[in-house]
Amino acid sequence: MATQTIAPEIEDLPNGPVAAALVAGGIGATAIGTLTVLAEASVGIKNALNWWSPAGPLTGKSLLGVFIYLASWAVLHVLYRGKNVNFTRAAALGLALLGVGLITTFPPFFELFLAE
Repeated sequence: MATQTIAPEIEDLPNGPVAAALVAGGIGATAIGTLTVLAEASVGIKNALNWWSPAGPLTGKSLLGVFIYLASWAVLHVLYRGKNVNFTRAAALGLALLGVGLITTFPPFFELFLAE
């Protein structure tokens, strides 16, 4: 007697929550990069981001970037929950925003905006 294996049915889950996480990651990276450039361009912003003196403005940039990431993830998750979205477009947007974040935190770029 031959034994038959029955493959379990695979449930097709919506991709919206994953797309939301990818785009939110890009938004967070871009926020950190933007805050880095702003801190270099303005002494006032640099001082405002200095929440802990041993680390300097890095503390404010990092914590605000994480907050912006979490807030955007929450909003996008609610918007895309249970939906299928164009995942290629969402991934491309997330990677493009990540690229902006990486470029704007690269010293030769943000040093172009040094406050006099």
